[in-house]
Amino acid sequence: MKLYKTRFGIVVDYQNQFYSVPDADWDELVNRDDLHDFLITLTALATPSDEYQSWTETGSLAPIGRQEVWASGVTYLRSRNARMEESKKSGGDNFYDRVYDADRPELFFKSTPERVVGPGANVRIRADSTWNVPEPELTLFITSSGKIVAYTCGNDMSSRSIEGENPLYLPQAKTYDGSAALGPCLYVPETPIAPETQIKLEIIRDKQAVFTNSIAINQMKRQHTELVEFLYRECSFTYGCFLMTGTGIVPPDNFTLQAGDEVRITIEGIGTLENVVS
Repeated sequence: MKLYKTRFGIVVDYQNQFYSVPDADWDELVNRDDLHDFLITLTALATPSDEYQSWTETGSLAPIGRQEVWASGVTYLRSRNARMEESKKSGGDNFYDRVYDADRPELFFKSTPERVVGPGANVRIRADSTWNVPEPELTLFITSSGKIVAYTCGNDMSSRSIEGENPLYLPQAKTYDGSAALGPCLYVPETPIAPETQIKLEIIRDKQAVFTNSIAINQMKRQHTELVEFLYRECSFTYGCFLMTGTGIVPPDNFTLQAGDEVRITIEGIGTLENVVS
C-alpha cells in the first residue's frame, strides 16, 4: 500500500486502485501506530477512481508535513570505507572506523521539512563545495510512539569535500537548503520491509548514465529498530519522524555531481525518486 501527498490532496494506492482521502490532516493521518490497518478500512469504505492515479503521477509532493528528518551514517561497509578515505588527509579517518564498530550508531539531524524537496524538484550542491554526491537511502517513517509504520526513498545530499576537511564540519556538509529529498510516497506494508529489498542509484548526465549501482538493505550492519531506539532515547517527536538509514552506494572518488544531473533512486516496493541537481 502506498500513500501519496499531492497538490490535489492525499491519495492511497491499494492493489493498483486509487482512493482519495478527503479532509485529512497529513500529520494526524500518518502518525498512527495502526496506519496500515486504518488505510485498509478507509479504502474498504471508499470508491476508487483513475483520476487519483493521475494526481500521483503529475502532482506528487514530498511525503512530509511537520516532521523532522534525521539520518544515520556509516551503517554500510562501503560508507565506512569512503568516509575514511575522504578524511585521511585531515587525520579524521579513524573516527569512521571506530563508529562502524561501536555500540552507539552515528545519528545526526538532517533537515527541517522546509528544506526537503519532493519528486521532480531540484536538489542542490553547495557553492563552496568541490566534491558532491547523492546518497540513496531507505528512509523510515516512525510515529511519535517510536513505531516504524512506513518507508520512502531518501536522498541525503553530501558535500564530501567539506566533511573530508574535518569531521566536525558534518552539519555544513549535510544540512542546507535543498540537501534532502523524499518520495515519491510512503510505502505502508503490513509487515516490515523485506531484508533483500534492493536500492538502486542512477545518475544521468546529458541523457547518459554516468553512474549506476545497487545494494540490498540487508547489507546494513545495524537493524532499523536499533537506530530508532537510539534516536528516541532522548528525543520526542510530536508528529513522528523520518530517519534516513545510511547508504551503501558511493560513487568513485573521482566523481562529483554537476548542475543538470538527474538523480534517480529506486527502492523495490516504493518506487523511484527523481530529482535534478542545481
